Amino acid sequence: MDSVEVRRALMRRNANEGGVKMAAEFNGTIKLDVRDSVADWGPYERPKAPEGAPNVLVILYDDTGMASWSPYGGRINMPTLDRLAANGLTYTQWHTTALCSPTRSTFLTGRNHHVNGMGNIMEGTNGFPGLSGHIPESCATIGQVLQKNGYSTFWVGKNHNVPEEDVSTGGSKEQWPLAMGFDRFYGFLGGETNNWYPDLAEDNHFIEPPYTPEEGYHLSKDLADQTIRLIRDQNASNPSKPWYTWFCPGANHAPHHAPKEYIDRYKGAFDDGYDAYREWVLARMVERGIVPADTALTPINPMPEDQANAADYVKPWDTLSDDEKRLFARMAEVFAGFSEYTDAQIGRIIDYLEDSGQLDNTLIFYCADNGASGEGSPDGSVNENKFFNGFPDDLKENLDKIGVLGGPETYNHYPTGWATAFSTPFQMFKRYSQFSGGTCDPMVIHWPAGIKAKGEIRHQYHHSTDIVATVLDVIGVEMPSVFRGVEQRPLDGVSMKYSFDAEPDGPTAKKVQYYAMLGTRGIWKDGWKAAAIHAPLTGHGRFDEDRWELYHVDVDRSESKDLAAEHPEKLQELIDAWFEEAEKNNVLPLDDRSARDQLTIERPQSEPARTRYIYYPDTTAVAESVAVNVRGRSYKIIADVILEEGAEGVLFAHGSRFGGHALFIKDNTLNYVYNFLGIPPEQTFTSGALTPGKHALGVEFVREGAGEHGESLGTARLYVDDQVVAEGPMRAQVGKFTLAGDGLCVGFDSGDSVSGQYSGGFPFTGGKLLGVGVDVSEEQYLDLELEALAALARE
Repeated sequence: MDSVEVRRALMRRNANEGGVKMAAEFNGTIKLDVRDSVADWGPYERPKAPEGAPNVLVILYDDTGMASWSPYGGRINMPTLDRLAANGLTYTQWHTTALCSPTRSTFLTGRNHHVNGMGNIMEGTNGFPGLSGHIPESCATIGQVLQKNGYSTFWVGKNHNVPEEDVSTGGSKEQWPLAMGFDRFYGFLGGETNNWYPDLAEDNHFIEPPYTPEEGYHLSKDLADQTIRLIRDQNASNPSKPWYTWFCPGANHAPHHAPKEYIDRYKGAFDDGYDAYREWVLARMVERGIVPADTALTPINPMPEDQANAADYVKPWDTLSDDEKRLFARMAEVFAGFSEYTDAQIGRIIDYLEDSGQLDNTLIFYCADNGASGEGSPDGSVNENKFFNGFPDDLKENLDKIGVLGGPETYNHYPTGWATAFSTPFQMFKRYSQFSGGTCDPMVIHWPAGIKAKGEIRHQYHHSTDIVATVLDVIGVEMPSVFRGVEQRPLDGVSMKYSFDAEPDGPTAKKVQYYAMLGTRGIWKDGWKAAAIHAPLTGHGRFDEDRWELYHVDVDRSESKDLAAEHPEKLQELIDAWFEEAEKNNVLPLDDRSARDQLTIERPQSEPARTRYIYYPDTTAVAESVAVNVRGRSYKIIADVILEEGAEGVLFAHGSRFGGHALFIKDNTLNYVYNFLGIPPEQTFTSGALTPGKHALGVEFVREGAGEHGESLGTARLYVDDQVVAEGPMRAQVGKFTLAGDGLCVGFDSGDSVSGQYSGGFPFTGGKLLGVGVDVSEEQYLDLELEALAALARE
C-alpha cells in the first residue's frame, strides 16, 4: 500500500466502524511524514443534504376543528393560511390521534403513537408499554435523521413530549428537543402555557420571558420572532445548508389569549350561536368542495345516555338564557381572535422567507394536532384548570369576567357547543378518537418549487404518521434500518408526495389506520370505518360491552349513517383488524378513567419518594411534576428567615392566580394565600406586626374531609415561631395547580402571581431567607419546626 492509499484509508476512518482498528494496524509499520500538507489529507466531510433539497416548515396548531378556518369555509379569518392554500393544496381527509402529545409524537417519528409510548398526554402516561411516555431508541426522530443528512433543525413552541419527571432543571435531558435531534429549541415543554406569562425553555434550560404583557408581550409574537432569528442566524453562517423548522404555537389550546384589537374584530360574529354555525358552515364547506354535496350534519350530543360524559354535554343554543348566549358568543370571539392573531405572526415568518428568497423551495405543512377542544365544559370556563380538577364552572363567575376574557385575568376556554360547531360536520370533538370530530383536521401543503397544482383540493385519506414519510420522500432520504446501533421499527406512515400531482379524488396510498385514546377506539380501512361507542374519561370500563358502529366513509364523509346491521361481516372484519393493530402497536390495556384520576396517579419518578422537602432561594422554579405534592393531603410549610426593618416579599409560592398558594410578607405582616382554582375571594390568613430578627414563619393545613367535588376541606393555621397567629377553614385542590408550568418558587413568584395582593414576582428583600421546608408527613407542626430550623441552620 503506497502513501497515497494510506492517506485515503485514514481519511475514511471517521466514517468507518473499523477506523480505530485500521489506525492501530498502521501504527508502527508505516511512518507518516508530518510535513504532508493538510490539503493532501482533506477535512472531515460532514454529510450533505441532497442537491436542491428544500427547507421544511411544519406549522402545528393545537385544538382546531376543520370547520374553524377560512380555507375550509369557517368564520375565522386566516389570511396567511388563505395565501398558502391559494398557492398550494388543501387536504380534506387528513387525520390525527385526537390528542396532542400522541399526535406530536407521530410528527417526530412517523410511527404510531402507542409505539412511541404516547397513548396519552405526557401527564397521563402510566408505565404500560404503549403509555410509557418515552420514545424508544427504535423510533429515530425526523430531527435525528435530518441532522445526519445535512440539515439544520429547529423546534419552536410547544413540546409536550418530555416525560413529566424530566420537566425540571435537574431531570434527564435525554428526551428534551436537543437530544431528539434538534439543534435549537425555544418554547415550552408542557401541554399548555399562559400566553401572557409563559413557562419558557431555551435549548436545555429554563428562561423568563424577554419582556412583559405591559410591554407588548404575547407568546405567539415571541415565537415568530425567535423563528425568524434562528433561520436568519443559520443563513448567515451556513447559507448552503437547508433547514427543518417545527413551529408549534400555544394557539389554539386554552387558555385563549389574544390582543383585544383582534378579539374585537369578531364582535357579533358568533351571536347566531353554535347550532346555526353548524348549518352555515356545512353549506360553505359543500360550496368549496371540502365535503360532498350530500354530506349529512350529525346530531349534537350523539352519545347514548348510558355512555355519555356529562362534562362533554352541549346545551342546545335555544335553551340558553340571554346572559349565556352573550357569554358564549364572546368566548368564541376570543378564540377566533387568538387564532387569527397567531396566523398573523406566522405571516411574518412567511414574509421573511419570501423577502429572503427562501419561500419557493420551502415545503410548508400548515395543520392542527386534533379536533376542537371540549375541555371548557357545557358552560365555558374562565379557568380551564377546573376541568382537570373535576370542578364545575360557575356561570356568575364567568359572566363577571366577560369584559376581560382573553386577557391576563383569565385562563379561558369556550363551551362544548363551539367544540362541536368547529368540528362540523362530524360527531364530537377532541379526545373522541373513534369519530372524525376528534381526528379530522385542517392541512394545507405549500411548495411552489415542487407542487404544480395551485389552489386545489385533495381528498386522499391520510394521517399524522404520514408527515415524516412525506418529508423524507421529498428530500430523497430513507429512514435508516439501523440508527446509532439500534434496529429501527419501520415507518407506520406512507408518503403523501404522490398526492401533490394526483387527481383530487384519486385513490389513497394509505390502507389502514387504527385509533385509540382515553378508552375510545376506532379503525379506518379501505374507505370503511368502525367506531366503538364509548366516551372518554368516564370510568365506565366494560369495554367488552361496547357497541360498534360502521360507516362507509368514502360515501358518507360525516360518518352519519350506521351500516352495522346491513354489513355485519364488514363490521367484524374491521373489529378484527382493530385488535390486530392493537396487538402490533402496544395499544392495550384501555384506560377511560377521569382526567383528574389520570393526571394524579402515581408514576415512576427518578427521585425516591419522601415526605420532607427543603428548598433554597436563588433556585429556578421547580416544576409541579417533581415538586412536593401537597394536593389532597395535609401539609406544613416553614420558612427560616432573618428579618430587617421593612422586610417584604415572597417566601414561598407555587402555582398562579388560577390555582396556587403563597407565603409572603407585606406591610410588615405574614400572609398565606390559597387561591383555590382562581375562585374569588382569595383565602387569606394574616398575622400581626412582625419584629426584626430570626423567625420561623409558616403555615399548616390539616385535611379533615372532602367536599362535593373531591376538594380537600380542613383548617389552616398560620404560625410565627411557635405561636398560631391566624387560623380558619380552608379548601384546597386535589388536582394540579396547572396542567404545566408555574413551578414552586422560594424568594420570588415566577410568571403569573398567585395572589392579587402583589405583582412583579415580589422578590424577598430586607433580610435573609435561609430556606423553606415543606412536610407532608403526619408529624406535628411544632416538632417539624425544630427539625426544619436545625436542617436549614446546617446548610
